[in-house]
Amino acid sequence: MSHDDFKTEPVPGLPERPPEGERILWQGRPDWWRLSWEALSLPWVIGYFAFLTLWRFAAVYDLMPLPQAIGASVPFVILGGIVIALLTIVGWVQARATLYTVTNRRVAMRIGAALTVTLNLPYTQIANATLSRRRGGTGTIAFDTMGETRLSYLVCWPHVRPWRFNPTQPALRCIPDAERVARLIAEAAEARVSVPRVERRAPHAAAPLAAE
Repeated sequence: MSHDDFKTEPVPGLPERPPEGERILWQGRPDWWRLSWEALSLPWVIGYFAFLTLWRFAAVYDLMPLPQAIGASVPFVILGGIVIALLTIVGWVQARATLYTVTNRRVAMRIGAALTVTLNLPYTQIANATLSRRRGGTGTIAFDTMGETRLSYLVCWPHVRPWRFNPTQPALRCIPDAERVARLIAEAAEARVSVPRVERRAPHAAAPLAAE
């Protein structure tokens, strides 16, 4: 798979090479059609222009012959088609510019078509993950993060859980085979969190003995 648009990445989807011991378990992109349909609200846009077309037809039906009434409604159909085509292109570009990476230590999200950023979500900073399944096996995995770090909804959009602003929940949006990816994340997170941490501390100075 070619990633010529991001030649500066030492590893596709990651800003730097993974440290020793970190392994990539899965990489993928959103399904561009599902992303357009859900994130860009295509059903609402289609419904809006369908309503305008019917409203225009009903308004002029009694004032002119049927062919002219239909002709007066056609501009709304054309305008709706243009808007839907533009939104679909935006969805395709967003999906093409995105690369999600799941490793045995973190979830990384390279997102953004105009301004590209990479979010690193270590498993130790993920409090909870929620899977929302859709038809065809696609789905969205949203992460509830811990700590004081606050993510911008606008910067992360559309790679967020819809309508969750405070706090913003980053999400692997509209990915194929979402259930399998969710299992990978759950197993990797469980293994990572269960690893004991060893902290190195400077040896304490010996306490002086009281003279007898």
